[in-house]
Amino acid sequence: MIAEKAVLGSMLKENYLITDSGLAVSQFTNAVHKMIFQSMKELYAKGMTVDFITLLTMNNPQDLGGANYIHDLTSYAQIEKFDIHVGAMLDVWREREKHNVLHVAAQENWQIDRIMSELEALIDNCASDHSSISDLLVDVYEAPFIEQEIAEGSTTGIRQLDDMTNGFQDGELTIIAARPSMGKSDIMLHLAKHAGWKNRLPIIFSLEMSASSLRDRLLASTGSFSRTRMRNPYLLLNETQKSAWPKTVGMLSKTSIQFFDRSKQTVAEMRMKVRKMIHENPDRKPVIFIDYLTLIHSEDTSSNMHLRISQITKDLKAMAREFNCPVITLAQLSRAVEQRMDKRPLMSDLRESGSIEEDADIIIFLYRNAYYTKDDTDRTLELIVSKNRNGPVGTVVAAYNKHTGEVVGFGTNRERTAL
Repeated sequence: MIAEKAVLGSMLKENYLITDSGLAVSQFTNAVHKMIFQSMKELYAKGMTVDFITLLTMNNPQDLGGANYIHDLTSYAQIEKFDIHVGAMLDVWREREKHNVLHVAAQENWQIDRIMSELEALIDNCASDHSSISDLLVDVYEAPFIEQEIAEGSTTGIRQLDDMTNGFQDGELTIIAARPSMGKSDIMLHLAKHAGWKNRLPIIFSLEMSASSLRDRLLASTGSFSRTRMRNPYLLLNETQKSAWPKTVGMLSKTSIQFFDRSKQTVAEMRMKVRKMIHENPDRKPVIFIDYLTLIHSEDTSSNMHLRISQITKDLKAMAREFNCPVITLAQLSRAVEQRMDKRPLMSDLRESGSIEEDADIIIFLYRNAYYTKDDTDRTLELIVSKNRNGPVGTVVAAYNKHTGEVVGFGTNRERTAL
C-alpha cells in the first residue's frame, strides 16, 4: 500500500512517470488506487496536467478516496526512489498473480507446461521480449542488395577510436579505467562535449568533483586556457584569451551537457534523473557518463565489495539497455600497476575485475608514459582498448595537454602536429 501511494504521489509531481512507469491499472492492489491511476492515464492521454485540481474536478472525489486522500498522496512522493517503489509494487503483484495462477491451475487441472508458461509470463510485465528467427530474418533479407544507413554510435571525438568502436553504441556499457592523474576526467569531458556537438544529450554524474569544477575544466580544454589561469580569469587571462572567451562559452553552450554532482548516488537515483532529462529533451538521445564506479552508492549493505560492484555493473548495463543509450563509467585501477616495469594496465588491475570484465562491452585503459618519466614535452596519451565485444582491440594514440586538459586525436594536420 505504501509503495502504491509513493508511486501515485510521484506521478502527481512528475506527470511523465504516468506513462514511463509502464504500469497497468491491474497491477495496483487497492481499488481506490486503481481508480486514481486510471483517471491519471485518461487525463494525461488528453494532454491535460494531472494534479490535485484536475483529478477532483474531472471525477467524483469520493471515487478517488476524497480530496484529503489525494492531497496526502504527494507527501509520499520520492522521485529518486520511484523505480524502487515500482519494483516493490510489482513484487506484490507477481506474488498475487502467482497464487491466482496456481489456484486456477489446481481447479482446472492444467498441464505442467501451461502452468510454467503462465508463471514465466509474470517475470516480464512489460512488452514481450520474444522474437522468432523468421521475424528477424525478414529485417535483413534484402541487406546485400539495398544500401542501408549504418547506425553510428555516439562519437568519441577521436577518429581512430571511432574507427575501432564505431562510436559508443546504444545499450552498451563502457569502462574507462586508469591510475590517478592519467586524465580520466578530461577524457570524460572530451567525450561528453563531442557527443553534445553531435546533438546527443550528455548527462554527467560526478560523484567526486563539483559541477562548477567540471565547467571550468571544459572551458580550459575548449579554449586552450591553462587551468592555473582559470582560478582567476579576470587577472590571469591575457587579452587574446579574453577575446576568445565568449566564443568558447558559446561553443560549450551548444553541448547541452547536464550535470548531477551529488555524492553517494545510487543507480536507481541516476535512472530517475536520466528519465526526467529524456522527457525534457525529447529531441536528443542521452549519453550517460559516471565519475566514477566505486563511488556509486549501493543498496546492498553487505561488506563484500565484490558483490556490491558486481550488482552495480549489472545495474549500469541494465540502464544502458533500458534507455537504449551508451553508459560510460570511469574506474580506478589497483596499485598493482606500479609494481611492474611495464606500467600499462591489464584487466587484472581493475578493482573487482571479474564483474567488470563480464558486464562491460568495452574496456579502455588510459596510459601516459610521461607521468612516470616526468617528461613535460611528451604529450602522448594511449587509449588501450582491451575489450571490445563487437569489434577489434588495440591501442589508439592521442595528444593530451595536462595543463589545459585538451585531448586531440590524430587524423588532421592539426592533430598530427599537436604533440
